[in-house]
Amino acid sequence: MEEEKKEKSKPSCNIKIFVLCHSLLQLTQLLHSAYFKSCITTIERRFGFNSMSMGTVSSLHEMGNMVLVVFVSYFGSRVNRPRFIGFGGLLMSCAAATLALPHFLSKPYQYHSMSAAILFSISVFGPAFGYLLGSMMLRIYIDVDKIGLDSPLDLTPSDPRWVGAWWMGLLVSSGCLALASIPYFFFPQVKVPAQAKAPKTESDPLKDETSSETSLIDFLKMFPRLLLRILLRPVFLLLILSQCCFSSSIAGLATFLSKFLEHQYGTTAAYSSLLIGAINLPMAAVGLLLGGVVMKCVRPPVRTLLWLCLAPLSLSILLCVPLFFMGCSTQRVAGVNTGYGDTQDQWTNRSLSLCNSNCSCLNNVFNPVCGEDNTEYISPCHAGCTDVSVDTLNPHRVQTYTMCSCVTALSAVPAGAAGMGMGRALPGSCTTSCPHLVLPAILLIAFAGFIASLSHNPIYMMVLRTVFQEEKSFAIGVQFLLIRMLAWLPAPAVFGLAIDYSCVWWKHACGKKQGACGYYDNNILRNRYFGLQLGYKCLGLVLLALAGWRVQHTPCLSIEKEPGVPV
Repeated sequence: MEEEKKEKSKPSCNIKIFVLCHSLLQLTQLLHSAYFKSCITTIERRFGFNSMSMGTVSSLHEMGNMVLVVFVSYFGSRVNRPRFIGFGGLLMSCAAATLALPHFLSKPYQYHSMSAAILFSISVFGPAFGYLLGSMMLRIYIDVDKIGLDSPLDLTPSDPRWVGAWWMGLLVSSGCLALASIPYFFFPQVKVPAQAKAPKTESDPLKDETSSETSLIDFLKMFPRLLLRILLRPVFLLLILSQCCFSSSIAGLATFLSKFLEHQYGTTAAYSSLLIGAINLPMAAVGLLLGGVVMKCVRPPVRTLLWLCLAPLSLSILLCVPLFFMGCSTQRVAGVNTGYGDTQDQWTNRSLSLCNSNCSCLNNVFNPVCGEDNTEYISPCHAGCTDVSVDTLNPHRVQTYTMCSCVTALSAVPAGAAGMGMGRALPGSCTTSCPHLVLPAILLIAFAGFIASLSHNPIYMMVLRTVFQEEKSFAIGVQFLLIRMLAWLPAPAVFGLAIDYSCVWWKHACGKKQGACGYYDNNILRNRYFGLQLGYKCLGLVLLALAGWRVQHTPCLSIEKEPGVPV
């Protein structure tokens, strides 16, 4: 009797350990994905990419998912699943480490200075840890492995030329993925409990598809027919398309929120990652968990599910409206969006003026300084500065640029300099006009995300209720495929393109546009970034309402275990 009890307890113990290992693997996978997104602005600055290029790179992860999902669906029931998952985790670990190779293969970074030119909720904590890891790593200088920690620098993390050690976090996430994948190789083969065999009919091709005798070629031939059959369900298709719209909005928010906070409110890359990881993502996790608890306790019918989706999503849209007015205008930048003091508006968008015409300033220099007249200049040369004072403790660090002919002097000027600019300038960009709004903005974004995440589980349950019992696993695969293909693949590139069109001054190299943007029109950036998100959400809400209208004309449905009526 004791031996029988031990044998019965083993499967239960294995399942608990498997769930724990799978949670850790999913946590590390999303940690890596979120960490990479937190480094997007840093990678842009390091290699001169524009936002659309980085959005496309971010989308390539979804491309791999789309290509492999069909084969995983086929081989998933024919191999040792735990080992298959473990192999996939190790493969992703190698890919994560490979992403750090450009740092080791490229030359040291050069900058212009004065001398030059449960599962759902647990999965959300993975991105939170990823952004927190990004906040730590981006405070470390990129070439710390080549120059050492104690080397003096004339840069600080708040300097617009600062590039953090983005590659270090990739190595950390790669190691975590490898460690989380190893336990899967020690699990036994998963055996699906035998069920009573139902007679096969022509209308149940999915039962044939799950048969182990089906070859890969037969499966691939059958796949289009099975896909078309499930896509012809109106409610299923409308629900998936609405999910694609909401996922597109999330993709844009996840990929470029850190970049938006940096340019809109003047935060550092490390601080913006800290805000996202500590506030935004935990709020979404709590919303997912709370939505799951409500679904488990209440078990509402489908018609009630519809309102559990529409109400929070509508409220989240309304909460986003104030964000259009919570931002800063672009700082005054001479030669970019405002003229020099001696030429005014006719020299706007020109980097040279009479005050610096004898300085031979290079167009590819980007070393921003803030004049005492609260006007920013592309470099000390463009500000007409001819003298400099350095930190006595760190001679590599500039304290003040002086004798700047383009800067209007607001303090006492040297003797003989009357009638001239001859002001002073500090290294770095001028402070934005509303840095105090960054916390209210991120709290509002986080609260809107919390409200919207309450609808995740109701939509998921509605999708499952629109297909037959034997189609559920295949429907989840189709849902995964379409959301990746229609949302997570194109959305980052679309948002990146919208951000690029908000740029008013591009960094140059050899007289050509290099790719990285130096200055954005903050008002246009804010309106396009949030406007695109709001557009996706409104379209998703319309599609969800159409699905609800279709549900109203079908028999009463509930979320019980019995097979539902496909609609």
